[in-house]
Amino acid sequence: MNKAKLDMTHGPLLGKLIIFTIPIILSGVLQLLFNAADVIVVGRFAGEASLAAVGSTGSLINLMTNLFIGMSVGANVCAAQFYGGGQYKDVKKTVHTSTAFSIICGVVLIFIGLFLARPILEIMGSPEDVIGLAALYVRIYFLAMPAVMLYNFLAAILRAAGDTTHPLMFLTVAGVVNVILNLILVVFFNMGVAGVAIATVTSNYISCGMLVAFFTKQEDVLKLEFSKIKIDKKILNRIIRIGLPAGIQGTVFSLSNVVIQSAINSFGTAVIAGSSAAASIEGFVYVSMNSVSQTCVTFVGQNYGAGDEKRVKRVIFECLGIVTVVGLILGNLAYYFASPLLGIYTDSSAAVAAGTLRLFWVCCPYFLCGIMDTLTGGLRGLGRSTVPMIVSLIGACATRLVWIATYFQLHKTEDVLFFSYPGSWLLTLSVHSICLIIVYRAWVKRKSSEVRI
Repeated sequence: MNKAKLDMTHGPLLGKLIIFTIPIILSGVLQLLFNAADVIVVGRFAGEASLAAVGSTGSLINLMTNLFIGMSVGANVCAAQFYGGGQYKDVKKTVHTSTAFSIICGVVLIFIGLFLARPILEIMGSPEDVIGLAALYVRIYFLAMPAVMLYNFLAAILRAAGDTTHPLMFLTVAGVVNVILNLILVVFFNMGVAGVAIATVTSNYISCGMLVAFFTKQEDVLKLEFSKIKIDKKILNRIIRIGLPAGIQGTVFSLSNVVIQSAINSFGTAVIAGSSAAASIEGFVYVSMNSVSQTCVTFVGQNYGAGDEKRVKRVIFECLGIVTVVGLILGNLAYYFASPLLGIYTDSSAAVAAGTLRLFWVCCPYFLCGIMDTLTGGLRGLGRSTVPMIVSLIGACATRLVWIATYFQLHKTEDVLFFSYPGSWLLTLSVHSICLIIVYRAWVKRKSSEVRI
């Protein structure tokens, strides 16, 4: 029996939310360290062009993977609701359907990465001294996609069951391997961008392999049996119904970030390098806040399945409080220590200055993004994934694209460009709040009607 599981539907709540969230934060940090180690090593040992090449691929990689990774949200919500409602046979079907579906998604992504990496980089306006190295990094990186997809789906199901500790353990091992391989392949074998990509691929397969082995050793509904890996159409439809809107939302968000990256590319290599380093630092703040959103999804999902509307309400309010505190503290610390943090990535004073400016506009108001994501998590936990997708696409993505196409064209400065982030967050979270109130009240009213009948 997996003793790391947490009972989400009974007992005190705040302590459980924090205990559940901390391993997700640490897991997210370790995943980011895969890329951060790549960026730091190439920045120190392979030059500014290699740093820009690796750093500038983040928005492209997210663009090509978020649609598929978003599907794991569907697996998480389905498994959480099944757990909360005591539908354990459906939990088992979710495990095997998710395994089959994630592997298929990963194989598809390998070909997407191989054939579309350079054309999309060209559309983004990647500089000549960067594009070749960036395309090479993406093509090698995407060889890891089956492992990345399978890991994300299985980890999502494990979270739904109340276990966030084991994914952290597996990522710790893989993270250490990643850093060691980075140093060996880049410093000693002088493989540059290819070396850090190979190290990342290897570490992803290690973490995935350990997670799969863990599932095969379970003795409850989480047990993974290779002979039973197949797609259950009913379960897959439910996963897609919840996960596809989340994936589309992530993809379009990435598209807007690709447009922003294209605008950043117009300022030259130093700004690209500084922005890439800043984006890596931002990532650590973001995963900390997004971990609270994942906690909200899972706790809301289980208590929704259990039909406990009062506990669902408490989960949402307490998660909003946690994410606000986390965002304010970490975001402002990132900006306060901008120079030494950016100095880890690059020696270029111009790059550090550009990165500091980005951290001011993004990290100081970053708590707004955390609130926005947590409200989205509450809606998804209630089984409503299309609503936050539509709101986010209009409120955040469309707003950024219109801003860049209009005001930025008249005032082409970095300040004007980066202001598009906090402005879009504030608008979107306001609408999300209204939608969540409406959806929650409709659910409570529907439950009351069913009880009277």
